[in-house]
Amino acid sequence: MSMTDADTEQENPLPLLSFKNFIFQYKTQASPTLHNINLDIMKGEKILVVGPSGSGKTTLGHCINGLIPQAFSGMIQGGVFLSGKSLHTMGIFDISQNVGTVLQDPDSQFVGLSAGEDIAFILENNCVPRDSMRQRVLDASRLVHIEDHLGKSPQDLSGGQKQRVSMAGVLVDDVDILLFDEPLANLDPATGKEAIELIDQLHKETGKTIIIIEHRIEDVLHRSVDRIIVIDEGRIKADLPPAELLAGSVLKESGIREPLYLSALRYAGIDIHPEDQPDQIESLRFDAGKLKAWKESLPVPKAIEDQSILLKLDGIGFSYDEAVSGKHTLNGISLDIHKGESVSLVGKNGAGKSTLANIICGFLKPDSGTLFFDQRDMSGDSIKERSLNIGYVMQNPNKMISFPLLYDETALALRSRGIPENEVKDKVFETLKICGLYPFRNWPVSALSFGQKKRLTIASILVTGPKLLILDEPTAGQDFKHYSEIMEFLKTLNEEQGLALLMITHDMHLMLEYTTRAVVLSDGNIVANTSPASVLTDNDVVETANLKRTSLYDLAMKAGIGDVRIFVEQFIRYERERGFR
Repeated sequence: MSMTDADTEQENPLPLLSFKNFIFQYKTQASPTLHNINLDIMKGEKILVVGPSGSGKTTLGHCINGLIPQAFSGMIQGGVFLSGKSLHTMGIFDISQNVGTVLQDPDSQFVGLSAGEDIAFILENNCVPRDSMRQRVLDASRLVHIEDHLGKSPQDLSGGQKQRVSMAGVLVDDVDILLFDEPLANLDPATGKEAIELIDQLHKETGKTIIIIEHRIEDVLHRSVDRIIVIDEGRIKADLPPAELLAGSVLKESGIREPLYLSALRYAGIDIHPEDQPDQIESLRFDAGKLKAWKESLPVPKAIEDQSILLKLDGIGFSYDEAVSGKHTLNGISLDIHKGESVSLVGKNGAGKSTLANIICGFLKPDSGTLFFDQRDMSGDSIKERSLNIGYVMQNPNKMISFPLLYDETALALRSRGIPENEVKDKVFETLKICGLYPFRNWPVSALSFGQKKRLTIASILVTGPKLLILDEPTAGQDFKHYSEIMEFLKTLNEEQGLALLMITHDMHLMLEYTTRAVVLSDGNIVANTSPASVLTDNDVVETANLKRTSLYDLAMKAGIGDVRIFVEQFIRYERERGFR
């Protein structure tokens, strides 16, 4: 009995999105960014795309949402097909009716004066009647639980709320594919966890095809995905179910960090197989006895002795609009930073972290309290005077660079102080050697990579000989390889140059691995000031400050290990000693 065409189609459905022998080369580049991509994504699938920086994963996303070739031109071979129709024959408007993109920076997507207006934007362009528009905006906002904030300006929303508005803005047009470009990049740990839960909920309730581009694989796998696509050097290196991928070595070979709990198992000599369900720690199967034995073989970390106090904050209070809201941004903050110390400053968005850093640098003046540096009251010091001892490195190095040449950028602070040019040259060269930039001393800044630009901004501060460096999200948006490079560089400055570090971060891995103390802010108050392991194994602090409990905690609890904090500290020390290989 022969099968009908309908039966055949039902048994072998066509992919919703398909790449066929696809090659793309940007017009300004000498070689292709994507090589021979063959990939089928079925309707209703939930896909995670990972890869190191420069691997081509963002370019792949641009091919899906039509920015290639509509906004970024280049040479194309092969094809990309949506429901069997070539995307390259479709206009950007037609593609947007089928593919909705949520960018990593929601602020760059807003066009309306209110959240409701922003969600309604595409409907207004399509001349949808007002009554129908209002209902569709309300329906979309309810899907992402933002319906109570439709009248607010996007700028008055939290990072998580902004992302929900962006999601509603693409859901309102009932697209087939939702493409999320690094959705966790600008969110605090707990809000990032909520974002992954929300994406999972949307997938289950709407049945839409979900594609997530993100390098924080452990955070995305808080909820299950159907497949993980690994892209490296423009080629698909793996296309596997999560359990199969995590049991293998592809992530390590591609420079992508695997979940911490899997690293702990491997260090303990425990083999990991797909049938052990390594993608979900709740269902993970492993030899608990072997893990305990490994823990017992490790030395117990000793307490770190404090050096003399470098920076002292005594009762710092501050409010942006106390007269209007009656609310303080900082409530009598008292804090010591010791010489040569590495400290992380963590907490949810709006907790007061950046405000505190701005007060230390002199960008803002506190309403109350006193600041001491090396036991001297510096409350009356100008920004310029403070910059002699305290450096501030912004998250985006491009916002700090003023000159086209690397040498001139590094020399700027010295020249502005009237230092003779021969002394400037000596200090610049010495600093560039410390920062690993000396071979590029005559290069234009435009020829540097993102990581090299980051080092350049640090060099331009380090050249003046500061004793404290404040860094705002030093690893934001970087893959594990570049993350490790910048953090190992900072670790060298800390240990060999004696430079104290204060790092504002949402990255719990950074906090655990590269700082010896964590200061946790919540609603303008310090709620914890202790070791990173103590913070991330304290459920009350984690919940209060919108942090995310480390998966090492869950692994230890599952194995029946008693002192979880000691286990986490032993793990981190073991990784440090082996160099995060």
